[in-house]
Amino acid sequence: MSQFEAVLFDAGDTLIRLSGNGETLLHRAAANLGVDPLDPEEVAQVWRRVLDRSSTADELAKGRDLSNARHREVWTALYGAAGCERLAAGLSDELYELTVDAGSWEAFPDTVPTLSALHERGLRIGVVSDTGFDLRPAMDLLGLSPFLDTVVMSFQYGVCKPAAKPFLTACDQLQVDPERTLMVGDNPLTDSGAVTTGMHVLLLPPPAQSGPRGLGHVLSLV
Repeated sequence: MSQFEAVLFDAGDTLIRLSGNGETLLHRAAANLGVDPLDPEEVAQVWRRVLDRSSTADELAKGRDLSNARHREVWTALYGAAGCERLAAGLSDELYELTVDAGSWEAFPDTVPTLSALHERGLRIGVVSDTGFDLRPAMDLLGLSPFLDTVVMSFQYGVCKPAAKPFLTACDQLQVDPERTLMVGDNPLTDSGAVTTGMHVLLLPPPAQSGPRGLGHVLSLV
């Protein structure tokens, strides 16, 4: 018999991710604005600056996942600072709209099979995500929602991982003890915070550009 009664998952880059890559989104955003095709090299440079800045301590300290309004403000400012507005006026806002659109997201190939297998084994399943916008429409569209018993998003509670509150909130909603819960994520700085609540944590390596996420390892633990 498994020691676990529930499994919690991070969302972005654990269960789901933006389809294609950031450069593809930039080109799509420009096309939506009716802008002539952008120079691929300039687009690549802008997106590289977005990636380089988005995970810095300064950016993370801006509280982008604490509210809808703050999420939009911080990300559009970052896009502008990275050079989006130099590529095309209004590109920062258009890019933001694409990134929060449910249709811009995809599930990893092994996401639904893993959730289905856990559900069949009788485990309770939840998502705990640092996000400034509602991920549930994307999870509905991708077929994840029927397997999820709770979704805890940081903007709803005004607190992000690694604080204990998001993890404990999910456990309360699932009516399961943290010691009987496995947390699965990809960020050692945030998802590992579940350890302080008594949970076990499985941290996945960065995802490959294509193919399964490696979620099958979860099934071997439960």
